[in-house]
Formats: sequence, structure tokens, C-alpha cells
Amino acid sequence: MKLQTILDLPECRTLVKGDPEREITTIFCCDLLSIAMSKAPAGSVWVTVMGNRNTLAVASLAEVACIVLAEGVSLDEGTLAKAEEEKISILATDLPVFDIALEIHEAGGL
Repeated sequence: MKLQTILDLPECRTLVKGDPEREITTIFCCDLLSIAMSKAPAGSVWVTVMGNRNTLAVASLAEVACIVLAEGVSLDEGTLAKAEEEKISILATDLPVFDIALEIHEAGGL
């Protein structure tokens, strides 16, 4: 599935668009940065409630396709600007982690 499929979900707000043509491989749910750094698959959608600058560093290291911030979490303007600069796609939703992961799964057949 392409990132555009997730960008089109009505439950998600796009904070940083990234590359809509990027291929998504799987969904990864985790709120511990150390676990995400070592286990998030490249090309995955990382669903988390960790809304801080370190999340960008982990996403970049793990080469995830995008970050979906769940539970109404957002990022400050400086972090969003850094994500834009690094072309890291970031979306936000008010849904719980499981619910948005399920929505993504159903939308893309992952």
C-alpha cells in the first residue's frame, strides 16, 4: 500500500505530508523509543503516543515510512519543522493506538 492511502483516512490529520508514493510494508505499534529503534521495520507505519523530538530521530534511524500519533497527541512547531526538513510523514488522530492501527490495516490490506 502507498502512504497516500493513510493520508486519505478521514480519522487522520496530516501534520507533515512526506512522500505520498512511499510504499508501506507493515504497521508497528510501540511507545518505547528503545524498542522502536531496534524493532520497527523499515517502511512501516509507526503508531505511537510518543510526541517528542526523539520520536523523529528513532523514525529516521529505523527508516519508518510515517509516524501516526494516536490519542490526540501532537508535536510542537519546531519538531514539525524538523520533520518537514527530514521528509518524515506525520499524521495525528484522536483514536486509540489499536483503533487507528486497525483502520490502517483495513484500508490497505496489511
